[in-house]
Amino acid sequence: MLSTKSYAFIGFGLIGGSMAKRLKRLQDHCRITVCSRTREKILPALEEGVVSHIADSVNDPEILQADVIFLCTPVETIGSYLKDLSELLPKDSKAILTDVGSTKSRIMAEAASYGLQKHFIGAHPMAGSERSGYAASKDSLLENAFYILTPFPETPEENIETMKELASLFGAIPMVMDAETHDYSVAGISHVPHLIAASLVELVRTHDDPQEIMKTIAAGGFKDITRIASSSPEMWEQICNSNQSAITSLLDEYISSLTKIREEVKAGNGQEIYDLFQRAGTYRNSISNRQSGPIAVEHSITCDIEDEAGAIATIATLLAFKGISIKNIGIVHNRDGEEGVLKIEFRDEESKEHAAEVLRSRSYTVFQR
Repeated sequence: MLSTKSYAFIGFGLIGGSMAKRLKRLQDHCRITVCSRTREKILPALEEGVVSHIADSVNDPEILQADVIFLCTPVETIGSYLKDLSELLPKDSKAILTDVGSTKSRIMAEAASYGLQKHFIGAHPMAGSERSGYAASKDSLLENAFYILTPFPETPEENIETMKELASLFGAIPMVMDAETHDYSVAGISHVPHLIAASLVELVRTHDDPQEIMKTIAAGGFKDITRIASSSPEMWEQICNSNQSAITSLLDEYISSLTKIREEVKAGNGQEIYDLFQRAGTYRNSISNRQSGPIAVEHSITCDIEDEAGAIATIATLLAFKGISIKNIGIVHNRDGEEGVLKIEFRDEESKEHAAEVLRSRSYTVFQR
């Protein structure tokens, strides 16, 4: 049973807000203090009773006396807050310091340089949303998401157990590993894929003709594999700068594999291409789609409809009547490798499954990926 009673958040957006809401719902009497550059954006949390106190700076006694201090600021600023806290925390403090940054090695090195090995536990809750800020937070955001912990060898075991319990309280799945393993892993399954998606979009942008034929017919597979290219440029600049070694190592491997694929295509070696897609398909199909990851899942279905007036409105009305909120809806014009004419996107898996059930009950043909 968690013995922690007070929490402090430095930075308070989507992740921090979601954690605080969960804590307040499941530990009603806990005290939550928040320090953020934009006080106005925290006021709703204070009015809702999620936040107990707003601090003007990190040297506020309620922050320094908290049982757990969460650093929820951009990756590039976490180090400066670690420095401040190393100087401000009382010598006998037993506070746990932790963060939510998406890269760990640099942050861990900074924490060590300030002598925080017994206080700091690096963390990466692998969940998010295309929306940001406290207004978009929800207490279920971290449910079924992996919550990576990267402690120091000197970290007290009881502190690691506390963080595991907190992760479970958030509904997440705690995993403990070293910072280097974390950074190399997320470089492979998130950072490099984001760079590849952005470069593919750039390839089409720079090689399209004046009539923009490529852009016009781009849909289906192209939009699926490049969806993450629409991510925040500021955030990805910071991520790439904080995980250079792992990203460049894997990019070198990827460039080498592309060169090999190019030679096989040029030589007309069909068997090698067949084997590539067979291996990739088998491995991809073995990846679970139940847990959240660093690349946000798209919750969508497609269905067949007749080309007649009011067909889309009928479906939208039917789903609205059942209380199902639609995030996006539209005709799929390029259906190479796709099934279904109408694509409907939802904000969560539960809404998607409910919508599919409702539409099938009305004799619509529904396709789910």
